[in-house]
Amino acid sequence: MIKSEPDNPRVIMRRVKKESVTYSEKAMFTEVSTEYQIEIVESLAREIWTEHYIPIIGKEQVAYMLGKFQSRQAIREQIRTGITYYLIKDDDAHIGYMAVQPKGRELFLSKIYVLSSRRGLGYGKKAVQFMEKVAKDLNLNKIVLTVNKNNVSSIKAYEKIGFKNVGSVVQDIGNGFVMDDYKMEKTL
Repeated sequence: MIKSEPDNPRVIMRRVKKESVTYSEKAMFTEVSTEYQIEIVESLAREIWTEHYIPIIGKEQVAYMLGKFQSRQAIREQIRTGITYYLIKDDDAHIGYMAVQPKGRELFLSKIYVLSSRRGLGYGKKAVQFMEKVAKDLNLNKIVLTVNKNNVSSIKAYEKIGFKNVGSVVQDIGNGFVMDDYKMEKTL
């Protein structure tokens, strides 16, 4: 059952989504709402995760997590339950994606991934700035994310744009795998 405005974050997100295409100097952020866009996210996930995460968590865990969290079916279900995905596009090419969900007074940045060929060029920073605007539009005072403890380059990037490490989170994701992460947050 959907609560009435303004208490329900899903209703608020729909209001914010009316501006689902936003340009930000170097990048455009488009809300994922079609099967074609979901296929693009799945393809980007496969490419980015295979390149970036196999050295960190291994091939088996990457394959498991792609199937469990980044398959078309999983993405569809996440969208249905209130997670909002955005594609990051530049020069007519999709270069990454992100996903967010309001939780209480915080915006949970569940996913933010950019192709390796586009990392270090400011796209991640622009994506977080876009998420800051989304959070402020929802009257949320904090952005929270989790990042693998061995993902040193991403941790440094998050710290550089104002995120603070606030502790450890270990989550059993099934099949003998865990996500061993730091929780990071940025107060707005």
